[in-house]
Amino acid sequence: MTGAQLGFERRVQGALDASPSRIPVVLGGCGTGRTWMLHRLRDRLGRGAAQYIDVERCATTPERFLQAVVSSSPFPFHANHPPANAREAFDTLLVFFDTARAPGGEPCTFLLDEVLELRTFESFPGLRHVLRDLLQALSASPNRFVLTTRYVARAHRLLRDATSRFEVMHIPALGAADVTDLLAPAYNGYEQMPTDDRDELGRTVEALTDGRATYIRAIGDTVTQMGRSADPISALTALLSVEGALNHWCRFCYELRLHRARGYGALKAILDILADHEPLTLTEISLRLHRTPGSTKDYLSWLEDVDLVTSRQKKYSFTDPLLRLWVRLHCRPTPPTEEEVAREVQHYALARLPQAEAAPALAYAGVEATPEERKSWGIIEID
Repeated sequence: MTGAQLGFERRVQGALDASPSRIPVVLGGCGTGRTWMLHRLRDRLGRGAAQYIDVERCATTPERFLQAVVSSSPFPFHANHPPANAREAFDTLLVFFDTARAPGGEPCTFLLDEVLELRTFESFPGLRHVLRDLLQALSASPNRFVLTTRYVARAHRLLRDATSRFEVMHIPALGAADVTDLLAPAYNGYEQMPTDDRDELGRTVEALTDGRATYIRAIGDTVTQMGRSADPISALTALLSVEGALNHWCRFCYELRLHRARGYGALKAILDILADHEPLTLTEISLRLHRTPGSTKDYLSWLEDVDLVTSRQKKYSFTDPLLRLWVRLHCRPTPPTEEEVAREVQHYALARLPQAEAAPALAYAGVEATPEERKSWGIIEID
């Protein structure tokens, strides 16, 4: 575990240990380590005192969700009778969250991963305000709760009128020092590596991954498989190939967010446009999309709602730069060749790495630069 992760988990634990306890709402995009954090927290609290629930995996109907939660719980619960309908099943779930107790009668802890997925219940009769009702019930309970979601914008809107017991916590991106800690197992004899080389490696991977734990771990695992002489850029190239792990991971995150938004086809078109060039203004996007600025603004707001794009100074760009690279590579009529993946990863690395570090990193990866790229790195050609 890195220093940033340890510090963040202490903050979450501190909220739970407060009197009265606060309810951490942990926000972070795909691959930032929310689920890992919850698993570590459950192990620390003890499996008899805490229940982890992956809401995204088992939120089907209120009746089946109640059964799934209760049947897998370490806390006993006996309903007087089976729920007669969806509303009654959800109310029974709230009673369970409120009245369940750990051994000895102590308050217990529920770890609700991807809690906003309960919003799917709002299509059932009598359940128009599921999330609002859930927050109201949790805020009055003596039990302890940790909630997580990948949907940052939606969570902020939901919590706008929530009680002060809820504490929003943005999971931090990992810095260069944290990255070097995570990469240590991938490089045998890492401790013997010169300090400057370790620091440069950490900065390189941080820039390539935007500090997202899943991406960093994937690069470390691939380096281990490829051998100690492997470099991060070669590892990232392998990971984004047709059969690469990050190709499949990015596809999952891309499709999941689009299916949670509105306007599926138009949103994909905007992401294709931004993959070709970013940042762009609303007017620039609408011209490329061949739609009115009004309809384009709606589409962009739906993309912001699921945190696929971010607006800064009225210009839009991808929230996750590596996902943008994936769209460039894989959202096309035919799968990319190995040469195309390598070329796109090289261009991505050039854009992400400081010029002083781009040259050695790409040279170590065996990248042959064009004369223009060599000039941009400050390399002087002598005839």
